[in-house]
Amino acid sequence: MEPHISPTIEYGVYYPQDAQCQPMLAAAQMIRAVKQRGGKFIQGENVIAINSKNGQVTGLTTNKNAYASPIVLNATGTWAGDIAKLAGSYLPIAPRRGFILVTVPAPELIFHKVYDADYVANIASGEADLQSSAVVEGTASGTILIGASRERVGFKSEFEIPILRQLARQAISVFPILKEVQLLRAYRGFRPYAPDHLPVIGEDGNISGLWHAAGHEGAGIVLAPATAELITAEILGKTPFMDPTPFSPKRFMNQDPSAGVHVAS
Repeated sequence: MEPHISPTIEYGVYYPQDAQCQPMLAAAQMIRAVKQRGGKFIQGENVIAINSKNGQVTGLTTNKNAYASPIVLNATGTWAGDIAKLAGSYLPIAPRRGFILVTVPAPELIFHKVYDADYVANIASGEADLQSSAVVEGTASGTILIGASRERVGFKSEFEIPILRQLARQAISVFPILKEVQLLRAYRGFRPYAPDHLPVIGEDGNISGLWHAAGHEGAGIVLAPATAELITAEILGKTPFMDPTPFSPKRFMNQDPSAGVHVAS
């Protein structure tokens, strides 16, 4: 299955239904689908206020325009907590930085996504300090993705060379042949981290009409369709395909560490 894997690895678990998603292609298809259904995209505007009256959303204001609506959906990823704060509410969503290395195309070298057991533990960890584990994945274009690191350092965007070297060493420990493969580039991103590691999907506990869909950390792109189906059913008052209770934003009510919660009016 993986002829180049290190002979020191004695056993593993195979997930035959594991799949791969190209985020840019998936996002492009979603945009086309929205436009085909009459949806409109407005770009180049920053939300500066969530408007409400008597605890009910009435719309939002950007740096350029004001929009009236009884429903506002907060699907802003790592910035979801900031948007909730604009409404006088609270979501403990924080950025969790990660780096990825990308090799030059090396087709037929890595055939599956392979990761060590520490990867699962790191995802579930609540530690803010750096954690890294070997994750190696080939792509359809032939490049190989190497990760993964996790740390809560705010939106610190600098590339940390020691972390990149650590990722390379860990990947080589799983696939020694990677010593012979040249790196093409590296990139970093900020995952929307929730302290209980569950996404936040549902209506806000303080402001009626304010809905949230965030906190998926690194799984947002693959969980987006299910999230959309779930929250659409909730907004329309229909029976959802699964129990949404574990994901409710209301689980964070009364946890705001600031002095009181001000509800905008």
